[in-house]
Amino acid sequence: MKSSEPYRGRFAPSPTGPLHFGSMVAAAGSFLQAKSRGGEWLVRMEDLDPPREAPGAADDILRTLEAFGLHWDGEVVYQSRRHALYEEALEKLRARNALYACACSRREIADSSVNGVDGLVYPGTCRGGIAPGRAPRAWRVKVDGQKIEFIDAIQGRMVRDLAVDFGDFVVRRADGFFAYQLAVVADDAAQGITAIVRGADLIESTPRQIHLQRLLDLPTPDYLHLPVALNARSEKLSKQTLAAPLDAARPMPALLQVMRFLGQEVPPELADGSLADFWRWAVMHWDMTRVPRVAGIIV
Repeated sequence: MKSSEPYRGRFAPSPTGPLHFGSMVAAAGSFLQAKSRGGEWLVRMEDLDPPREAPGAADDILRTLEAFGLHWDGEVVYQSRRHALYEEALEKLRARNALYACACSRREIADSSVNGVDGLVYPGTCRGGIAPGRAPRAWRVKVDGQKIEFIDAIQGRMVRDLAVDFGDFVVRRADGFFAYQLAVVADDAAQGITAIVRGADLIESTPRQIHLQRLLDLPTPDYLHLPVALNARSEKLSKQTLAAPLDAARPMPALLQVMRFLGQEVPPELADGSLADFWRWAVMHWDMTRVPRVAGIIV
């Protein structure tokens, strides 16, 4: 981020269920990073995957944020309403000859791929064209040995070889929905996001997103990946691991725990204060250098 550029951050939950402790770590961290720099904090609902979404979850997430005193700037953006933006990005990639259609099934991909740093590395089976008699399923972006390097404000220097670590990756899925990588890049640019603060479980998405930014001539934001909250079995807190939803009626205990998880020393008297007092203190005393790099266990 250029020093002259006003800070603009965002929190972008997927409405697959209620917010839990791990979600609040990302929400609070991104909020504090933005507000401590006098910037804006936006909320974007990443509702790109209808089969995984829970009815009413988006509204519940917004109510929980409000109950915890997290007030966003501007209107909430819903990815489900922005398909034209993603289609435009897809066309730009196609015009640059950066895309190709893929007819491979999940079974074929599993049988022909090797493991990378974030899933299977697609071997480029359909790069030279689809075999006769087969229909396109997904659309993939070509990677040709590019090495992506970036400095994460917490995790440090990261270097990834796109071909070795990820392979040609999907930007439009076989079910017709746009892939996360493409939608995030298009939205962050359209919303003028200057810094992305999110969980370290998403850090392996960053090299692919930077690759797309360069192909689309879009700016690259600063990145800050927060430690991931784990349960007692060292599993990431999520709907799949049955993470307990936050109690919107009692926000302060969870917020104090979030601050401790993020390495911030909170005065004991804040436990009995108001949410407004808590956030006023938290913004004023936010110290990113105290945030730990590694995941932490929440029992």
